[in-house]
Amino acid sequence: MKSAIVTGVSRGLGESLAAALLAHGFAVTGVGRASADRLLGERYRFVRCDLGQVAAIEPTLAPVFADIAAARPRSICLINNAAVAGPVGALGTFDAASVADALAVNLVAPVTLTNLFCRAFGAVPAPCLVINVSSGLAERALPGSGPYSIAKAGLEMLTRQIVADVKAPGFRAISLRPGIIDTGMQSFMREQPREAFANVDMFRDFHASGQLVPPDVVAGKIVDRLVLGEVENGRSYSYKEL
Repeated sequence: MKSAIVTGVSRGLGESLAAALLAHGFAVTGVGRASADRLLGERYRFVRCDLGQVAAIEPTLAPVFADIAAARPRSICLINNAAVAGPVGALGTFDAASVADALAVNLVAPVTLTNLFCRAFGAVPAPCLVINVSSGLAERALPGSGPYSIAKAGLEMLTRQIVADVKAPGFRAISLRPGIIDTGMQSFMREQPREAFANVDMFRDFHASGQLVPPDVVAGKIVDRLVLGEVENGRSYSYKEL
């Protein structure tokens, strides 16, 4: 059986990705603080792990990865999806703890998970794929979104580092900029005060003009094009390419 590990499965894109993978017959391991109610069944396993508590990631998930490897899946995919949007504001306005918390979830956790994934699956004969869910803000400095943008830029470097370090013939890593999706993160951005986030009207317009894409639509295209299809190792894909 094909296997997949998805972080951030309580709602939004992570929930939709897990559901789409289950619909395609994958055994799915969801990772996060909570799981969505619809992700049930014998092929779904939820592992409770607060990705902001970085020290707990390895002891919690190393045995899980070992179990997956022992089951000898036909392929294995890790989707680093979990993320937080805050804190929002200009550099100089943050407290150290809020920045550290955001970077823990958005960057340190994916690096830690990927390190475990490479250790567990880097030498297995089955095809392996890491998908790092990034953003257009990885290359665009939008006033007020510094911690998020910095983390996403680091996530895309993680993709390139995987390619540099892991030479197994069936091992691939890609970044994905999934576009503007109708998720809680978009709601969070729309609710920010203009004095903290000067571009709030742009996010409000995304919603008002109907530009937000349902997460189930995005997830279906990701699974069909990137998980089940052929990908170019190290490449960054955008939603328009799905």
